[in-house]
Amino acid sequence: MSLYSFGLEPISCHAWNKDRTQIAVSPNNNKVNIYEKKGKDWVKIHELTEHSGRITGIDWAPESNRIVTCASDRNAYVWTLKDGMWKPTLVLVRINRAATCVKWSPQENKFALGSGARLISVCYFEKENDWWLSKHIKKPICSTVLSLAWHPNNILLAAGSADLHCRVFSAYIKDIEDKPGPTAWGAKMPFGEVLLEHKDCGGWVHSVSFSPSGDQLAWVAHNSSITVADAAQKKEVTQLTIDHLPLLSVLYVNPTEIVAAGHDCCPYQFTYKGPGALEFVKKLDIPKQTSKSSMSAMQHFRNLDKRATEDDSNELDTLHQNSITQLCVVSGEKAKVEKYSSVGLDGAMVIWDFKVCVSNSAFKSKAVV
Repeated sequence: MSLYSFGLEPISCHAWNKDRTQIAVSPNNNKVNIYEKKGKDWVKIHELTEHSGRITGIDWAPESNRIVTCASDRNAYVWTLKDGMWKPTLVLVRINRAATCVKWSPQENKFALGSGARLISVCYFEKENDWWLSKHIKKPICSTVLSLAWHPNNILLAAGSADLHCRVFSAYIKDIEDKPGPTAWGAKMPFGEVLLEHKDCGGWVHSVSFSPSGDQLAWVAHNSSITVADAAQKKEVTQLTIDHLPLLSVLYVNPTEIVAAGHDCCPYQFTYKGPGALEFVKKLDIPKQTSKSSMSAMQHFRNLDKRATEDDSNELDTLHQNSITQLCVVSGEKAKVEKYSSVGLDGAMVIWDFKVCVSNSAFKSKAVV
């Protein structure tokens, strides 16, 4: 097992390039650092400094090789690599509150941006004027948009927000794409149409993720719950509340398996096999082996008094030593993820290997370089 540390500052978000040789991370400030893998080390090769506020979202388009960033300065930039330098283009997002998250669509012809302005900006490029325009989805959002995820059809958009709701919208823009066909979520899809609105999420919805087929949507909320809405089963919703701290990021790794992580500093695996069949599988981390030295009676009672524990160590028995903020796919198709990465408030990045054990058809996960 191994992990890489990018410093002492928390990592708020990260994104990979197409071949996973470079990673863009934000150390909880107004900069985006781009690192390149050289041997076993990650070497910083670029620094994006156009934003004046803390970076809140990064996404790297694999085919067009463009990076989109958003920040608390209420701006978003699309970065293009020209002559070895990343050049920013300002996006007219038209928001009066901080941007919170950003995601490219699967076809990379548009991206969605959430904000504290209680709206979603769906941005697309207008060739005539050579700039990025935005259309707003406002109703019925009542608070800050915290998370976004695109459906595989490039049209539907899932959003989790601080009003305790999870919704699925149509983000169809007739100026740049053909009229979409019907899906399990609905048939009529004018821009801004609400195809799902689940009101009983129990807390802020921190992260959302569509299944590989797009027929299921998973989300995690601040009440330590994970939920799946199944469009193939009349949009039936299955919720599971766990005995752990709240989860902050969720990721579908194949048609039935879900990985989620958050304040417990390690990933957990869940499986969904139909309405009412959402189950916790296991913790996807290997506890550290610590050698316990002999402890005096005075030290024993001092630890009980100060920490309410007999353990003399300040380290957690997980690879991450603080909350995990984001999960990303590293390799494999959406229907069969082989590796995924996690970043956290401890400034560390871990790449996890997700494999199928043939003997008992169970899944196991380990950290790899």
